[in-house]
Amino acid sequence: MIDHVGFEVSDLATSARFYDALFSRLGIRRVHSSDAAIAYGSHEPRFWIVQRGRTPAPGYGHVAIQAAGRAAVDAAYASALESGGRDDGPPGLRPQYGPRYYAAYLLDPDGLRVEVVAGGH
Repeated sequence: MIDHVGFEVSDLATSARFYDALFSRLGIRRVHSSDAAIAYGSHEPRFWIVQRGRTPAPGYGHVAIQAAGRAAVDAAYASALESGGRDDGPPGLRPQYGPRYYAAYLLDPDGLRVEVVAGGH
């Protein structure tokens, strides 16, 4: 349904460090880099971070990224914290979303809420 998603960031290098760490633990890689934009995906650019001189608003959105399992959620969460992310909910079961729903929540360097989830659907 979604072709791609893009988010404005205030500092491309800082945000790239966070997303490189997060996505590398999930088998997702950079597929595009320029002075103003970086895109991630398995083969095609699906998740973009873009710096255009606009100030992003913390908490304006939420993106959920699928992980292969609980170990991948844990690894991505830890790696992202080490790379400039902030905790917004440690890895764990979220039974309110389903019996197998296991997720972690982070805030990226601009305050965007990032969820890493396994067993969601």
